Order: sequence, then structure tokens, then C-alpha cells
Amino acid sequence: MPSVSEPETVAEAAEVLRGGGRVSIDREGGDVVLSTARLNRVLEYEPGDLTAIVESGIRLSELRAALAPHRQMLALDPPGDPTVGACLAGDLSGPRRHRYGAMRDLVIGVTVVLADGTVASSGGKVVKNVAGYDLGKLFAGSRGRLGLVARVALRLHARPAAAATVVVETGDPRATWAELHRAQLTPSAVDILPPDRIALLFEGAEAAVTRQIETCPGDSPRDMAVWDESAQRQARGARVRFDWQECLLARPGVGLAWVAEPPGERAWSPLAERVRQAFDPEGVLA
Repeated sequence: MPSVSEPETVAEAAEVLRGGGRVSIDREGGDVVLSTARLNRVLEYEPGDLTAIVESGIRLSELRAALAPHRQMLALDPPGDPTVGACLAGDLSGPRRHRYGAMRDLVIGVTVVLADGTVASSGGKVVKNVAGYDLGKLFAGSRGRLGLVARVALRLHARPAAAATVVVETGDPRATWAELHRAQLTPSAVDILPPDRIALLFEGAEAAVTRQIETCPGDSPRDMAVWDESAQRQARGARVRFDWQECLLARPGVGLAWVAEPPGERAWSPLAERVRQAFDPEGVLA
């Protein structure tokens, strides 16, 4: 059985990686399982700047609770309650990807621990910071194979004053989406609910939301429970498809809605493998 290490600091995590043997991060597979369960603090939070720096082991529910008193949010809605580190390692997203993008688009800086124990940082804690290499983008979707994501600087958004969901029933999702697109609607979240429904979430000032739902050619506003249905469907194994040409709700440059994809781990590309070998030539990370 592998041993489990739960470091409480970045320095302790670096020692684990320098300790010898193969290491897996927050999952089985190595001689040592490096858990981020105790790396779960909000380190800095600047409500006026809409930014926060958190440790990678904090769960989205814990972060939401910390941001709630200031009516702010991390605009990310993957199914379940993953950690911030898991969101970046998997480049997770949900229906809000349509407006806000995936996790990689909400990261403005990271601190990582490489396979040899080196601690590296890039970015900063302001939205327009461009210091250093963009390790956040590089580690997005890395699945723990390049190193440990230890800390993440996040771009936040204000919680909208009003929100409403409209569900459009259709026998031709492509034609319906073309109609919705021509209407110049600006939904925050979009999802396909098989077999014949499209859900749209509108947010903003109350008057703006009212105008949007009056323009949308769908059913009367629904309660937010439809998004619970969406999340439950994704948790059963459907994934995000990133090829916008194959996605019914594609809008280049805006983001994609969820669509069903066969379960199973996405392929690790030859380019990604070359990057992994450069970061971990000794094969420390399992």
C-alpha cells in the first residue's frame, strides 16, 4: 500500500517530491500519495481588485463561502466539489464556460512544485500582470504529471443582481442555436439537455435579465434546478468536448457548452509527453 503524505506548507510538499520513490498527486499510483488536503487556506483576498490567492487543496464550496460576504464568485461550475488544484490540473469547466471560460482563463498566477522539489512561480495577483512564463496555462490539464500546483491566484467576478433560466425545446439544436445567436443574446451559461432541450442562464441587472428572457424564444423562466440536472448528468461520466467544430453550441472565442462525450481519460498527446519528460526526466510523478 502506498504511504500518504499531507504537507501543510509548500516547503513540506517540496520535501516529499525530493524524498525518493514515485509520487502521485491526490490519487493512487505512486509509492507516495501527496495529498493537498491540508493545503486549503485562502492566503490573500482583495475584494476591491476581484482577486484571491488560495492554496490548491481548498474546495470550491469552501472558496464560495469565503467570497460570499462580498457578493463575489469564482465563475466556475464543474460537477461535484473539486479542489482548486484539481480544477487547474483537469482544466475543468461547466456551462458557465460559455461566458467566463474554463479554469485556465480564471488563473492569473500559480506557484508549483516540480518533480525535483524546485518551487517556481509565474504571474502575479493582478489581472493584467504578465510577469514570467505562463505556468498556469502550461499546467492546465496536466493531470499532475508536470508537478504539484501549490497555490493559485484567481480572477473573481461580482455576483449578478438577478438571474433567470430559460429552457428551449427543439428538434434541431443547430437551427435553434443559430436563431438564438442571431437574437444577440448574452447568456452566462449554456447546456444541451438531451434529447431536445437547450438551457440558457441569463445574469446581470434585473432589467437586463428581463429583456433577455423576453427576447429568448423559449419557455417561461425556470428555476435554477435545471442546472442541478446538468451537473448530475456530467458527474455520471459525460465530459466537455473542446472541438468547437463538433459542438452544437459553438461560438469561436466565447467558449463551449457541455456536450456528451464517451467516458474515459482523454489521450495524452505526443507534445504533452515531451513536455512531461522535460519537466520530469526521472519519472518521479506517477
